[in-house]
Amino acid sequence: MNTNNSNQDLLINPQQTQIPQPDPYSHLPHPVQPGPSPHPHPQTRRPRGFAATAAAAASADNTSAVSSPNASGKGKREREKEKERTKLRERHRRAITSRMLTGLRQYGNFPLPARADMNDVLAALAREAGWTVETDGTTYRQSPPPSHTGSFGVRPVESPLLKNCAVKECQPSVLRIDESLSPGSLDSMVISERENSRNEKYTSTSPINSVIECLDADQLIQDVHSGMHQNDFTENSYVPVYVMLAQNGFINNCCQLIDPQGVRQELSHMKSLDVDGVVVECWWGVVEAWSPQKYAWSGYRELFNIIQEFKLKLQVVMAFHEYGGTDSGDVLISLPQWVLEIGKDNQDIFFTDREGRRNTECLSWGIDKERVLKGRTGIEVYFDFMRSFRTEFNDLFTEGLITAIEIGLGPSGELKYPSFSERIGWRYPGIGEFQCYDKYSQQNLRKAAKLRGHSFWARGPDNAGQYNSRPHETGFFCERALHLRIQKSSSRFLQFIGGTGQQAMQQS
Repeated sequence: MNTNNSNQDLLINPQQTQIPQPDPYSHLPHPVQPGPSPHPHPQTRRPRGFAATAAAAASADNTSAVSSPNASGKGKREREKEKERTKLRERHRRAITSRMLTGLRQYGNFPLPARADMNDVLAALAREAGWTVETDGTTYRQSPPPSHTGSFGVRPVESPLLKNCAVKECQPSVLRIDESLSPGSLDSMVISERENSRNEKYTSTSPINSVIECLDADQLIQDVHSGMHQNDFTENSYVPVYVMLAQNGFINNCCQLIDPQGVRQELSHMKSLDVDGVVVECWWGVVEAWSPQKYAWSGYRELFNIIQEFKLKLQVVMAFHEYGGTDSGDVLISLPQWVLEIGKDNQDIFFTDREGRRNTECLSWGIDKERVLKGRTGIEVYFDFMRSFRTEFNDLFTEGLITAIEIGLGPSGELKYPSFSERIGWRYPGIGEFQCYDKYSQQNLRKAAKLRGHSFWARGPDNAGQYNSRPHETGFFCERALHLRIQKSSSRFLQFIGGTGQQAMQQS
């Protein structure tokens, strides 16, 4: 058959000859010839997920492009408006950052660069809080490296705010003292426990953080709020009572118990009063009196054993200050003799007033990080003393006799400057004098002023009066001077106060 004739036949009567071809509409009924196609095509799957979204967007773009010739113009105008709004938000953000930088430079000791941004602000605040911030922004808190540690068992500590909290999975462990731990990383704290702490045990390698990590956050917040209303003791019929033992007369300067019978009589009297326990001060000048790192605990060991006989609890104060020596005839407990020997050659280890008078009641906070105490810093000396105590009386911690430790932070054990010493001549109600004129405190003040870019601020006031002056008699503390200083030169005033006060904050 001729090829041309065949093509003509197909054109004339296409229904007579059916050529198998894929039909996209084979699944639909034929409008003329119903019934399934002799060669059905598999059903096409609809696009899903991102493909469907992209297809819908493409369809919408095509539709809008065809239906609205002005759509591209409207989109351009919207983009321009969004750019303007972004610029306004950026200006507003920069204005807020600028005001924050101004306040931090004016009222805080933050070494911020001239063109600082929010990243610099966050880095300065993180460093002030004790974190380490690398140049690439990596931020972390320093942790001691792992090493061989000695473990000490401790009794669990219970807080009234945590007694109803549900404990998650928490592995019990013991408190470990790292021999290589830097004492500068430790914070002063009071560790205490209650009688009924045996019922619930919260023990971890970190006596503070691990407890919080084991508790539900919402439940912890709820219990804290409920505990705040219970601290008024309106619903608690029992308050533990501890009585301070006499600060002298029992332990002499050689750390010997000189009157055991008198101690027993005193404790018997306290027991008859139904007190829960006693408070004893452990004096640095008695225990480490003659040689550095040579600790004598024999007298305190004997005293604690007698307290244990009477089944009384014990709270201990780490006393790093001087006691007595006044006109009342009290026994003098001075700083360790080897420290006083160092002070004869380097009197700047003591607090000093403007006239150069030294106060030997305690060591200056200026040497906390200075190796002037036989190769050790002030913080290291305190740390070694407390570590020796913890090691010596580990059994009393394990048995639960010692329920709290309080750490002295300055004169009279308080976090304060010795600004009003009766030995120097102060009498109430005198304002006292600044005690920031030792060499090391002056170095810290100069460093703080230099970081702020104003080295001439690194000097104390010359119009602050004397020990027995009244505020209105001085140019520094009178009401008008304070008002003008805050209004006109608050930066320098707060810089001086902040530079001296920062040592106190670091000490605590």
